[in-house]
Amino acid sequence: MEAGDADRIEKWAMAGHLPTIASIMGRGCWGRLSGPEMVSEHGVWVSLFSGVSRSHHGYYYWRPLKPGTYELELTDFERLSTLPFWSSLRGGTKKAAIIDPPESHPLPGLSGVQLANWAPHNPRFATCAVPEALLDDLRRRFGPPMYIEEAVDSSVVRDQSIYQGLLKQIEQKGELCRYLASRDRYDLILVNFFESHVAGHQFLKYSLPGGADSDESGLSTAIQEVYGAIDRQMGLLLAELPAGSNVFIVSNVGLHEEYPSQKLLENFCRQLGYQASAQPRSPRLGALKWSRRLMPGSWRDAAKSRLPRDVRERLRAEQFRRATNWRETTAFPIPALYTGFLRVNLRGREPEGTVESNREYENLLDRLEDDLRRLVDPEANQPAVRKISRTIELFGGGPPVSLPDLFVEWSPTPYIMRRVEHPEAVLVQEDLDFTRGSHHTHHGFVAAAGSSIRKTGRLGDLEVLDLAPTFLSLLDEPVRPHMSGKGIEEMVPL
Repeated sequence: MEAGDADRIEKWAMAGHLPTIASIMGRGCWGRLSGPEMVSEHGVWVSLFSGVSRSHHGYYYWRPLKPGTYELELTDFERLSTLPFWSSLRGGTKKAAIIDPPESHPLPGLSGVQLANWAPHNPRFATCAVPEALLDDLRRRFGPPMYIEEAVDSSVVRDQSIYQGLLKQIEQKGELCRYLASRDRYDLILVNFFESHVAGHQFLKYSLPGGADSDESGLSTAIQEVYGAIDRQMGLLLAELPAGSNVFIVSNVGLHEEYPSQKLLENFCRQLGYQASAQPRSPRLGALKWSRRLMPGSWRDAAKSRLPRDVRERLRAEQFRRATNWRETTAFPIPALYTGFLRVNLRGREPEGTVESNREYENLLDRLEDDLRRLVDPEANQPAVRKISRTIELFGGGPPVSLPDLFVEWSPTPYIMRRVEHPEAVLVQEDLDFTRGSHHTHHGFVAAAGSSIRKTGRLGDLEVLDLAPTFLSLLDEPVRPHMSGKGIEEMVPL
């Protein structure tokens, strides 16, 4: 259940709005996902499915820095070296039905069926299936894949249309899953519903106190209704499965009110002297460059938003690379919307690194953290940064190869922090091209029940990396040596 908020799931299950999930909680156990893997919403599924820490698989954002370069690159997950736990079933007799797995590609050699990006959220590759003929069969039976995506700054009328579209998409997905489940007997069925993710972002504004004319829109309970629709489809699917089947409901992250801070970290690095700006290559500017400079920032952003995504990303990557004098830079941000990613320009790791490892590296991290803690949001008169996580403390070892050196969580506010103050600088962010007022919390949800699940009620916090070994144990498959986690004994006798 993609980005299904744990607080909302528990509250609505207890209130009877999510009877399928409530039944699983009542006859099994449930808890919260937490730990170092939750430092960024991106990559939680990779860690969860593989049992391999992000310190090894290296995925933390959809537009990461390519290691050993100053290049930004879009990821489609195909180049990730880690494999999901169901890869252990390849070459054996067990069959799997894998339907819309997040942050995953179909795997060759797996017995059963696989379907990816049928009803996705921000897909990185086209809808595909294994076997390939499955896609044509599903299109004939259920129509084309639905793709109801969020729309930032949309009207009430548009939001109402998105709401109805999500309900139809959930129903189509449920029918499709029951059809696939009826075609064979599977040892593993994995189904992901992305609609909870889209609904959370799209309709949070209507559920907040006094938010977005919620009474007139009829959307104040839209998130709850979408969760309820997913819950109903889960119940219908479970009714088709053998009695005693082991069932897990899993969500990667939650949701809360928060606005983007994408320009604050860059201004922080430049104004406090960590990141040096590149000098223009030539004082002579062409007509196109002059027109760009004279054009208001809001106009430039509006023009960029109409370009194809790959063109926008290519322009952003080029600007990132060329706007910095790397030989005089000690630290720089990797562009991101919410959680901040700070990277030290480390000698031997970056192409033009300036900072030595060991003591100089540690001292720079100390300085960065101290400056970040001195940032104040004057509107709320509170610290602008809520939490700073040092990667070497989260995961051990030396400086990371792929991950940022610092993860920065800004304090959530019900407004865009347009001005942040430091004793030596004032940081301002204007002309944001993305203004969505919601982001993700750093905990997830899991509930489990079945013939092999111990009935223990509410559990404490659970480590993300322990789920994949637990799944393999339930499948009577050996836990792979490269997995960082262990089976959850409170859930499953090991």
